[in-house]
Amino acid sequence: MSVDAQPRRRDAERTRAELLDVATEEFAERGYSGARVDEIANRTRTTKRMIYYYFGGKEQLYLAVLERAYAEIRAAEQAVDVEHLDPVAALRRLAEVTFDHHEAHPAFIKLVGVENAQHAKHMNHVARLVDLNSSAVDLLHGVLDRGRRDGVFRDGVDALDVHMLISSFCFFRVANRHTFGALFDRDLLDPARRTFYRTMLGDLVTGYLQEV
Repeated sequence: MSVDAQPRRRDAERTRAELLDVATEEFAERGYSGARVDEIANRTRTTKRMIYYYFGGKEQLYLAVLERAYAEIRAAEQAVDVEHLDPVAALRRLAEVTFDHHEAHPAFIKLVGVENAQHAKHMNHVARLVDLNSSAVDLLHGVLDRGRRDGVFRDGVDALDVHMLISSFCFFRVANRHTFGALFDRDLLDPARRTFYRTMLGDLVTGYLQEV
């Protein structure tokens, strides 16, 4: 690659990343139907034509947003060195990673809600998402197998169910923050209760697996 080509590639990567950042916010706040490519172009000081150049169209941009959103949480999980942790500690750490990520990325929670409202009709067009999300289950499966061999986890527990258990707690806490607060006058994202909820999640998951 020529010296001149390297800066151009970096500029293109930065532009693409900026477009994805703004598009993530736009789709998360307005949904697929309500989001406007013109608004994304205005906020990134670019043109609709440039967005089409990088992504091909609104749907392709939305699919790229979804793919990146899931890739980020899966990358965070894969970064956990589970092999050097005992199974209980590894499982607790993976739960904490999901807890931290969901709290730090409320747009991800909204995007998942948008896609569920549309019966995942767009998500079904991103073949890579299946492989991406299978990695989360595979990671848990390995931890559960080690735990069973070590005699600390019981048999008959499916890794996908454990994934659902972790995700449901973390998702609910962010997605239902406002309605829960209105009904019960408790902010689920109150920093004063963060450590309590984070520990609760780890206790729930490890306790379920250690239950006799």
